[in-house]
Amino acid sequence: MRLAGGGILTLLEQETFTASSQRLHAPQNAPEANNANKTDCLPLDQIHCGDCLDWLRDLPSGCAQLVITSPPYFQQRDYVGEGLGHEASPEAYLAALLPIFRECLRIVNAQGSLIFNLGDKYRDSSLLLLPYRFAIAATEAENVRLVNAVTWVKSNPTPRQFQRRLVSSTEPFFHFVKSNDYFYDIKAFMADETAPKKAANVTASMGKRYFELIEQSKLSSEAKAKARQALTAVIQEVREGRITGYRMKIRGIHSEPFGGQEGGRKIHLERDGFTIIRLLGNKMKRDVIETPVESVKGCKHPAIYPVAVVEEFLRLLTRPGDVVIDPFMGSGSTAMACQRLARHYIGCDINPNYC
Repeated sequence: MRLAGGGILTLLEQETFTASSQRLHAPQNAPEANNANKTDCLPLDQIHCGDCLDWLRDLPSGCAQLVITSPPYFQQRDYVGEGLGHEASPEAYLAALLPIFRECLRIVNAQGSLIFNLGDKYRDSSLLLLPYRFAIAATEAENVRLVNAVTWVKSNPTPRQFQRRLVSSTEPFFHFVKSNDYFYDIKAFMADETAPKKAANVTASMGKRYFELIEQSKLSSEAKAKARQALTAVIQEVREGRITGYRMKIRGIHSEPFGGQEGGRKIHLERDGFTIIRLLGNKMKRDVIETPVESVKGCKHPAIYPVAVVEEFLRLLTRPGDVVIDPFMGSGSTAMACQRLARHYIGCDINPNYC
């Protein structure tokens, strides 16, 4: 077995690897995956040792619900030999990474997603912005949509004694999709953040300020009457405990919302002269994930990304029994998260020690 870095596994190493890789760890009592995942011919719950681009090309199109991975960063660490990340220039690095992204895109089904995590690099005391260069290049080169750039905030970044710049403590996770029909389970994603907030204090004077603003506005008499009626109704919803609170915007008094869509708050302001925002009490899930940088006893991998981060994306973008692929398996965070949440994993890594 020849490695991309030029090394060759001995026959004994191959036999040892083959025996270990064939031990399946299928999720117990997991529901059947969706019809888009054809798993009969896939090496489920195994890790392949070798060059990931060659390996990806052998996988059938549309076989995965999710590809989630963190490729070697540009000139950051010596992962193994002369593989990805050792290129002489940022341009050469992106040129090597994009064919891998293209294959990952091919193996994801129509409702699937791709999550790519990259770190940045300083050169001559200036950030290269390589993660964002990659995201732009990927969207320009492929028929793919970039849904979010989710920021991973490291609560325990490596201490640095920089005197003229701040310590880097964030990295982006880019969420790509092939179509607007991608699977998205926001309820499962927010399961740990749906505890309702305490309802607003209901007093006899609730809404008084809004009633005053309605009268001060330049709305027509008819529009003012509708605004008072709507405000009275929403206050009653708070009293009955159906919502925890509300906000009101009145044309000419409050700033208009930006990015409004047809039928949204901006249209309500234009049509009715006011809009009411009902607050259900749930926390708003933002495009930020905060976790500590992990270390695993006995694991010498130089860049372990947290299992907790992978689990966030598994809940959001996959179902139990779905197939998740990581072409840079590294320390195995993706596999561990899949086992915990009853998903199937398939991985690859060029380093036999990590395999």
